Amino acid sequence: MAINEVPEKRKKDTQSFSVRLSLTHSYTLSLSLTFSLSSPLTFTSVRDWSRRRKRSFMAGGAGNGLECQKIMDGKASNRNGNGLEKEIPSCCLKAKASAPESEAKCHSTVVSGWFSASQTCSGKSGKAVYFNNPMWPGEAHSIKVEKILFKEKSEYQEVLVFESSAYGKVLVLDGIVQLTEKDECAYQEMIAHLPLCSIKSPKNVLVVGGGDGGVLREISRHSSVEHIDICEIDKMVIDVSKKFFPELAVGFEDPRVNLHVGDAIEFLRCTPEGKYDAIIVDSSDPVGPAQELVEKPFFETIAKALRPGGVLCNMAESMWLHTHLIQDMISICRETFRGSVHYAWASVPTYPSGAIGFLLCSTEGPTVDFVKPINPIEKVEGANKCGRELRFYNSEMHTAAFALPTFLKREVSLLRV
Repeated sequence: MAINEVPEKRKKDTQSFSVRLSLTHSYTLSLSLTFSLSSPLTFTSVRDWSRRRKRSFMAGGAGNGLECQKIMDGKASNRNGNGLEKEIPSCCLKAKASAPESEAKCHSTVVSGWFSASQTCSGKSGKAVYFNNPMWPGEAHSIKVEKILFKEKSEYQEVLVFESSAYGKVLVLDGIVQLTEKDECAYQEMIAHLPLCSIKSPKNVLVVGGGDGGVLREISRHSSVEHIDICEIDKMVIDVSKKFFPELAVGFEDPRVNLHVGDAIEFLRCTPEGKYDAIIVDSSDPVGPAQELVEKPFFETIAKALRPGGVLCNMAESMWLHTHLIQDMISICRETFRGSVHYAWASVPTYPSGAIGFLLCSTEGPTVDFVKPINPIEKVEGANKCGRELRFYNSEMHTAAFALPTFLKREVSLLRV
């Protein structure tokens, strides 16, 4: 390291220098130093930071031998003899990650006040360590965190709830956003009303998953429905939703609802053939154990549980990211259900790519035209109760959901009959 000193104008007991530091062959730092004969050396300004070569560099100097500023009560110390403290720079991941555990925003997925769905933070040094979710390789989706409200591990997964700055409260399972208060209506309303508005007078309905209660809330708008079963494996999700998302969990209050806590696959195996008019699968993304929910044995079990002309609506990922998975699901369902099979989609801002899909299938029997709702929600008595008006779904949105972009029509040849 070479140091070149250029004395500047001296004021009484203070001496100033311009110092040029050649740190490596790639970086040069020019700065001004001022020191007093009676006080420690301090920095007054940084004039120039020049990079000679294009090289990735993270603030805080991770991997370059430069240390972040010391943490003091969630702030970075920058004492110039005046006792002032400066906020940690938002880009300083290492400094934020080493903040005290008691901090309101402290969680392995929260760095510098931002939740990221494809990262974790570990290690004694508090360094941020990133990983890719296999469903969204090369992506990390972030939401600004105001305060963490709940974090605990259940028997099956980690459950996190936080207050965001733009989307209200957010529910996260195993590091993946499940819903936000702001845009949950798009998903919940579409996955429920696309199938139920496509058949006449549905009476018996099963929900697989859906522990937050949002799908139940939407099904309860249909006065023809007499019996609603829901099978959710994780009771903690239900309890957390009732506490932090009462506007969704209101669905559990409907007397027609029968809750079954357990494995949905086992529940379906014990279900009499032809019991349900509609089955709605509000499941996790097909990673790990949830992979079973997009395989042929699962769809065969569902088909047996549906009456002739009964319908399934299954969450079906993003057309931008999972075309091959969608092709596989449609191919399996055409062989299994022997009725109509369609792909629909809706815009959900906090879902990766901003678009989420739905696979709609009907069993052999009365023909089901999913594109044109024959049981329009607007005509269902009590569907728009005061304080519980629909926010996203309507008959026009229903039909529009089946309009597919050209690339998807081309790549997914089995989408339509």
